[in-house]
Amino acid sequence: MSESMTLDDVAALAERVDVECKSALGREGRGELPDDFWRTYCAMANGEGGVVWLGIQEKPRGQFTAVGLADVERVRKALWDNLHNRKQVSSNLLTEAHVQPVDVEGRTVLRVEVPRAPRRAKPVHLGSNPFGGTYVRRHEGDYTADDEDVRRMLAERVEDSRDERILKGFDFGDLDMDTVSAYRNRFAAARPGHVWADLGVPDFLERMGAWGKNREEGTNGLRLAGLLMFGRAEVIRDELPHYMLDYQERPEARRERRWVDRLVPDGSWSGNVYDFFRRVYQKLTADLKMPFQLQEGQRIEDSPLHESLREALVNTLIHADFSGRVSVLVVKRPDMFGFRNPGLMRVPPEQAVVGGNSDCRNRRLQTMFQLVGYGDHAGSGVPKIYSNWAGQHWRRPSLYQIPQPEQTLMELHMTSLLPPAAVAEVETHFGTRFAALPELERLALVLTAADGVLNHTRLRELSSDHPADITKRLARLVRDGFLVPDGVGRGMVYFLPWQVKAGFQPELVALGEGASGLPPELGALPPELIPQTPELTPELAPQAPDTERLGGDKPVALAIGAFGPEELAQLQRLALPVSTRKRAPPEVVREVVLQLCESRFIGLRALATLLGRRDTDGSDLRKRILHPLVQEGRLLRAYPRPNDPRQAYMTAPKTE
Repeated sequence: MSESMTLDDVAALAERVDVECKSALGREGRGELPDDFWRTYCAMANGEGGVVWLGIQEKPRGQFTAVGLADVERVRKALWDNLHNRKQVSSNLLTEAHVQPVDVEGRTVLRVEVPRAPRRAKPVHLGSNPFGGTYVRRHEGDYTADDEDVRRMLAERVEDSRDERILKGFDFGDLDMDTVSAYRNRFAAARPGHVWADLGVPDFLERMGAWGKNREEGTNGLRLAGLLMFGRAEVIRDELPHYMLDYQERPEARRERRWVDRLVPDGSWSGNVYDFFRRVYQKLTADLKMPFQLQEGQRIEDSPLHESLREALVNTLIHADFSGRVSVLVVKRPDMFGFRNPGLMRVPPEQAVVGGNSDCRNRRLQTMFQLVGYGDHAGSGVPKIYSNWAGQHWRRPSLYQIPQPEQTLMELHMTSLLPPAAVAEVETHFGTRFAALPELERLALVLTAADGVLNHTRLRELSSDHPADITKRLARLVRDGFLVPDGVGRGMVYFLPWQVKAGFQPELVALGEGASGLPPELGALPPELIPQTPELTPELAPQAPDTERLGGDKPVALAIGAFGPEELAQLQRLALPVSTRKRAPPEVVREVVLQLCESRFIGLRALATLLGRRDTDGSDLRKRILHPLVQEGRLLRAYPRPNDPRQAYMTAPKTE
């Protein structure tokens, strides 16, 4: 007997993992494996995995319908036949357990769970040529990977350690000897009496792994790890044009672009990885309180917080893909520490949090840090950070990835799980309505106030409720005006009505800079030093005119939860001529809309709710009523782009 599920279970799954639905009915309507299944299979395998439902239709986005497969075995056989055909797809990642029929509300569908491909199996591609046959998942669609992405995946597959390579044309003259001396001093202090401490510089660097032999060609040379660790920035960029290290100290607990201290390779220091670590670690820990501890009569100048920051900084450097276009970025704010490195994690984030399985991208760098007492073995660094943060009763660290451009981020917030300020903010806006909510829904609202955004994964981390129940609770908060949704499926995020932003901008990425982001005194840096536009999210990039709000200081209410009780009652009275009728004449709807939007911007969903529209997303209302009123000049938009997710409307002022 096949497993049984409901469409609500499918919707709940879609908020947790990548989900693709295909009706797969075929010409005869009995079931057929669609050709585009293989693009989705490759894209999911090259990403974080996902689930493909064959026999379920998703129209419109986020609404699922089970159409079923009359001949499910025919579809399953076609799937297995092609998985074992290398002319069709390069790698079979599936087992019998991954392909199972499921009963969804009385209809039999086929669930195909596509796992994340191991590093050595990527890129998973169609046909025999990875260039042009590799697909990646972007915005829940399947797109052909560009050649640069394919080459990066091939390098990750072939090179267990990316920094192992012997470089041609580089020698000891390309190293910063002050950095080498500082490293040797640290080595002698960390390992007193070690025989390597008295070796000459060439022999010492060879023992460290900075210098090595290409045994196939019989030549000696500087390894990439040695150049990164001890080289000069301008020389490193000869090999890695996008190499960039960036530290910023921000003065306020806000997404500001201002800083009070910044460190980049500007020519005033070596610009290499080890010097960056030394300088940044001192800046990160400069004002931390030091507990008084003794061990064997000696004071220990360390703490769990020092240890966590050290591990986070080392992890950022040894796991960075220095060939990527994103810079290494470390941010210090009064309320948080943020770390970003180019490249995705080689193990899934959830596995890294558990620990015990490490696949370091730059193993030579990792060894060099370990030899002087920095960094942990066997994947225990990230669990240690989480444990230390929990010991301080602070919010759980956030570890996540952004696939385009590839980057990994860790945020360490120094605030309590439920900050009193966030609770007070929600209570102020919702009053007694907040107190009457169930515990899980109150937690969701406070988390949204504290983080500025909420998604299914974040709430699931802090709740023991079933994922399907969490999905239903979030839907109810949206329906009742407490939260405003943005996106669909796994990309769905939620905002409070007064905090809505145009799409989810991760905390650390939002702390980045514009096209150059450099202070005037650094303006003379060469172009390859300046952070490149491809790494910028829309919030980082210079704002284009069509993303600027036109509404000045007029208030914007995107959901009815943004109104106070008296104001909401007044608006509901104004809406009665439309909300109490099944089908109101268009001219009546137009006049009521103009009355509702007098002196304030009201969002599309809020208008649809007030008017009792069946299309709660407001799409029909916008097409038939709002757009004509804007064209006539009787209604103003808050943002120039008609389909802006933040769009709101206000009645135009009357002219004499």
